[in-house]
Amino acid sequence: MSTADRIYQAPAETRRSVRALHARNERPIIHRNQMEVTVQPDCVGVDWTTVSEILRSVGMAHYEPEMHRKAFESSHTTVFLFNENRLIGFGRAISDGAYQAAVYDCAVVEAFQGKGLGRLIMENILSELSHCNIILYASPGKEGFYEKYGFRIMKTGMARFIKSKPMRERGFTE
Repeated sequence: MSTADRIYQAPAETRRSVRALHARNERPIIHRNQMEVTVQPDCVGVDWTTVSEILRSVGMAHYEPEMHRKAFESSHTTVFLFNENRLIGFGRAISDGAYQAAVYDCAVVEAFQGKGLGRLIMENILSELSHCNIILYASPGKEGFYEKYGFRIMKTGMARFIKSKPMRERGFTE
């Protein structure tokens, strides 16, 4: 089995330390590229207008803030990253908790991209879903990022989008 065929596992140290801090209701502080990043696994105190603005700014689907609140609060796993109390990245996954999951809304503020924060989001999400099959759809051109975590292009994947024309124009569907 090649390295590319192995299922990605977040480093054991990451899984243990983040879970232990969450169990004690503490927020882990991670040091990435000479900055402190606070990892928050819940939706407490999140500014949903900022979530919507970040998604818009990175070219992802975005909705009214209340819609994002509902989506994140209904999710199985959430991750929010803060630098000096400023929201700089987030992601979420929905799951049945047994064997299926899907990752959505992973985004990092453009000024903070390339600093390992997307990796931190994915490590936290995947560590909570290591027992599940996981799907996602990546923005065109971002597939390589997810391949590092064992994701592969599906031959049978299909989608039904509410706004099908823009999704086709952006390269998500044929």
